[in-house]
Amino acid sequence: MSEFWLISAPGEKTCQQTWDKMMAATTRTNNLSTNHKFGIPDLKVGTLDVLVGLSDELAKLDSFVEGVVKKVAQYMADVLEDSRDKVQENLLANGVDLVTYITRFQWDMAKYPIKQSLKNISEIISKQVTQIDNDLKGRASAYNNLKGNLQNLERKNAGSLLTRSLAGIVKKDDFVLDSEYLITMLVVVPKTNYTDWQKTYETLAEMVVPRSSHLLFEDLDSGLFSVTLFRKAIDDFKHKARESKFTVREFQYNEEEMKADKEEMTRLSTDKKKQFVNGLSVFSKDRTVSLVGGIVSLHLGPLVRWLKVNFSEAFIAWIHIKALRVFVESVLRYGLPVNFQAMLLQPNKKTMKKLREVLDDLYKHLDSGAAAIIDSAMDIPGLNLSQQEYYPYVYYKIDCNLLDFKV
Repeated sequence: MSEFWLISAPGEKTCQQTWDKMMAATTRTNNLSTNHKFGIPDLKVGTLDVLVGLSDELAKLDSFVEGVVKKVAQYMADVLEDSRDKVQENLLANGVDLVTYITRFQWDMAKYPIKQSLKNISEIISKQVTQIDNDLKGRASAYNNLKGNLQNLERKNAGSLLTRSLAGIVKKDDFVLDSEYLITMLVVVPKTNYTDWQKTYETLAEMVVPRSSHLLFEDLDSGLFSVTLFRKAIDDFKHKARESKFTVREFQYNEEEMKADKEEMTRLSTDKKKQFVNGLSVFSKDRTVSLVGGIVSLHLGPLVRWLKVNFSEAFIAWIHIKALRVFVESVLRYGLPVNFQAMLLQPNKKTMKKLREVLDDLYKHLDSGAAAIIDSAMDIPGLNLSQQEYYPYVYYKIDCNLLDFKV
């Protein structure tokens, strides 16, 4: 399971005893969860008023950062498109998978100095993740524009013969060019009407050149035919062709324009690959390689590289917020001096209900008035009752399933 319960309980004679009791209740006889100690350093406590206010602020910050983490993860999945089975391998925190990072969590002293106040640390995290969120919006907009332009060009080059680009289909030799009197026109004819076209095209107007029609290209439904006629017969020819269910394409052969279309398609496709395809990393135990349509590449695309780095940064920030919340709520619940054990439980899916019952029974002595508080629906600062379930012990859920689809 990718769900964890981050809880804390007050230290008894020692915090180790608190840990041993929880382990005995949840693993030794009933195997309800896999447990890990969760290391929180000695943070600056500050005043009670600050802690109460900070508790509410951290709840909002937790929700915001979780949202950014999920957005970055989901955008990674979006840009990987058909390679979504590789998404999870690219969602790492500090170079390791998310479960490993959480279960071996260590406070990052360099990023979040514990000599700073709790409020300052939360502000550092808030600024950091807000910057990631803003950067993501800009990069996503630029990439989506690139992708949209490429899709529009692809549609032009792969749609119906009635609408698709004719660059790459027609050649200079297919046209009478630079003639004062003659013009070559292109007509889309349904396959079911080929016979009618061959029988009638010479008589659709008075000045059609005999035997001038040639089939240039076919798709599943239609064929593209050329036909040469005198310029003065254009309007009459178009009118009669429409009546016979033949569609005249408005097209003038221009080598420079067609060359520009091809170059634009190549440029956009290359830009997209630079941003994304080159960044698809596949991790194995002993090496890291990148795949580009089956070709090994040594370079990460800048967009995917940015997503990988900033997903890691945002996820690390999120788990530090969880640690801050556990610390603040534990001090508010259990009082001073600071004396509690933070514990990370990974529940077994089939025994989650039983685990909850065992924990409630183990810690019910911590808050005999919990039921009365919940029943009265009071908004007690520092307890965040309105934002999540309330238990006699400090509890926060960490769900590592960050994508809205299964991989």
